[in-house]
Amino acid sequence: MSEITVAVPQKLPVKFLRAECGVRYWEDATVNGVEDKDGSLIPCRDKDTWAPVIDLATGKIEGWPEGTAADIHYKVCDDGCYSLLDADKEVVTSKDGYVVNMMCPEGKGYGDYIIMKVGADGTIANWKVDLREFEAKED
Repeated sequence: MSEITVAVPQKLPVKFLRAECGVRYWEDATVNGVEDKDGSLIPCRDKDTWAPVIDLATGKIEGWPEGTAADIHYKVCDDGCYSLLDADKEVVTSKDGYVVNMMCPEGKGYGDYIIMKVGADGTIANWKVDLREFEAKED
């Protein structure tokens, strides 16, 4: 008798989005009204990536310093990894490549740009959760 392994789609709870984005031009953001010429002002920078962890329900970025506001328009193109995490911050699923639509609530990013405004409390303005890009496609 032969055997095969099959993937069974299932619904799993997710709480956070972790984005790891290779930013091409750090100066395409302002932090507290100041152009961030070298990326030294933006919170959540990790070497050459911008890596926020966002609470899906609230749009609040974890660890964002109180009193810091940002207007972000980063060109990322296909240099990103976007992971949905559970409540324990374990990866449920990930997507590599183009920018996911959730990361551009302030305009059309066309898969190339992160476009958002982050308030002084760390909450992304006009945040909307859209998980369709992460869902398994049926053949």
